[in-house]
Amino acid sequence: MTFAKRFDNQIAVVTGGAQGIGLATAQRLAEEGAIVIIADRAADATQATVDRLRDKGCDVHAAIFDLEKCEGATELYRTVTDQFGQIDVAVHNVGGTIWAKPYWDYTPDEIVAEINRSLWPTLWCCHAVLPYMLAAGHGSIVNIGSVATRGVNRVPYAAAKGGVAALTAALSLELEASGVRVNCVAPGGVNVTRVTPRDPAPMSETVKAGFAGVMEQTLRDTPMARFGEPEELAAAICFLASQEASYVTGQTLFVAGGGIG
Repeated sequence: MTFAKRFDNQIAVVTGGAQGIGLATAQRLAEEGAIVIIADRAADATQATVDRLRDKGCDVHAAIFDLEKCEGATELYRTVTDQFGQIDVAVHNVGGTIWAKPYWDYTPDEIVAEINRSLWPTLWCCHAVLPYMLAAGHGSIVNIGSVATRGVNRVPYAAAKGGVAALTAALSLELEASGVRVNCVAPGGVNVTRVTPRDPAPMSETVKAGFAGVMEQTLRDTPMARFGEPEELAAAICFLASQEASYVTGQTLFVAGGGIG
C-alpha cells in the first residue's frame, strides 16, 4: 500500500516502538516520509526493529532510554534535538498491563510498578518535549490511553491510563494558541505479539485467570466483536499527528471497535 507523504521532512519520536502499536506507528510514519526515532529501554528488541524497518526502506533510528524516569525522557529529547535539530511529532506509547487480577490481590509494589509503567513515561515525555516544540511554535503530541479505564482486573493500569487522558485534556488548555497540539488515542483489544515480557516471573494461576477475564470482558464490550490490528491504531495515531487534524486538540479518540472507556 502506498501512503500520502504527510510527514515529509519531519522528525517523529515513537516511544515503546519495538513492538505492537508503537512498531506499526513508527513504520507508518516512516512510510509517509518522516525520519523516525524509536525510543525504548529494550535495546536488543529496539535495534532488531530498526534493522527490520531499514530493510523496508524506512529512515529509522534507535534511542535506548528508560522513560519511567525523568532523566531518561529529558535525555531522549535533548539527544534527538541535538542530532536532528527539531521534533515535529511525539507519540508516547510506553505502557502496558503487567498483571491482571482483582485489585485487592495486588501488592503495593505491583501497584507502583503498574503506575511506573503506564503513567510516568507519558508524563515525563510530555514535560521533556514541550520546551522544544514551544520554542519552534509547532508540534503534535499523541498519547496512548486505553479503554481499560472501564475494564476488569486492571485497576492500577486503568488509573494510569485515566491519568493519560486527563493529562491530555488539561495540557491542551495550557497550550492554547501555542501551535502545539496534544491528543490521545485509546485502543481497545489489539492483536499484538510481545517481544518483551510483561513480567519476567512465571504467570500465576490467578493472573492467568485475570487475563482470561480481561479478554472475555473486552470482546463482550466491543460492538465489532473482534480485536483490532496494530495498523488500524497506527492509522488513527498518524491522522491526529498530521496537519489533517490541525483543528483537533485535547481529544481522546477511542479506536476500539465501538467500545469506549
